[in-house]
Amino acid sequence: MAKLALAATSGKSCKILLGLRLLAFSATLSAAIVMGLNKETETFVVGKVGNTPIKATFTAKFDHTPAFVFFVVANAMVSFHNLLMIALQIFGGKMEFTGFRLLSVAILDMLNVTLISAAANAAAFMAEVGKNGNKHARWDKICDRFATYCDHGAGALIAAFAGVILMLIISAASISRLAQQNKCCSTTASPSVVP
Repeated sequence: MAKLALAATSGKSCKILLGLRLLAFSATLSAAIVMGLNKETETFVVGKVGNTPIKATFTAKFDHTPAFVFFVVANAMVSFHNLLMIALQIFGGKMEFTGFRLLSVAILDMLNVTLISAAANAAAFMAEVGKNGNKHARWDKICDRFATYCDHGAGALIAAFAGVILMLIISAASISRLAQQNKCCSTTASPSVVP
C-alpha cells in the first residue's frame, strides 16, 4: 500500500490510477449487469388433488429484494463515476488536478467507496438469508430451489467486493496525491513573519 501511495505521487501515477479505474469500472459494471439480469423461473409441485399434482410457477428476480436493487444502482453509480474520471483523465488534455479539483476527486472517491461497500454488504446479507434462511423469522432458504439465480448473485457479489477493494486503493491513492500536493505547497511557500 505504501508503494502504491508513493507511485500515486510520482510520474507513473496517471497510468497506475487509470489502470485501477479501468479495473474498478469493469468490476462494478459487471456486478451491476449480472445482478440486474439475474432472473430464474421454476415450476414446482405445490400439492396434490388425488393423484393429480398441482403445479405453480415462481420467478426469482433481483428486483424482488430492495437490497439487490440498491446493489445494482450503487454499482452503476460507481461505474459512472469511474467512467467519468477515466474520460477526464484521457480527454482532459493538460487539465491539472490541483487544489479544489484534487480535493473533489478524493472526496468523491471516498463517497463511492462508502456507497459500494454498503451495497455489497447489504446484498451479501440478503444472499446469506437466501442461502441458509432464518429460522427465527421463519424465512425459508431459496437457493436449494433457484440454484442458477443464487450462483449469478454470488458472481455479482464477488465482482462487487473486488470493486470495493479497488476503490479503496484508488481512494488511498487520491488522498496521497492530495497530501503530497499539500506537502509540496507547504515547502514552497514562504515563511510568514509574525510580529
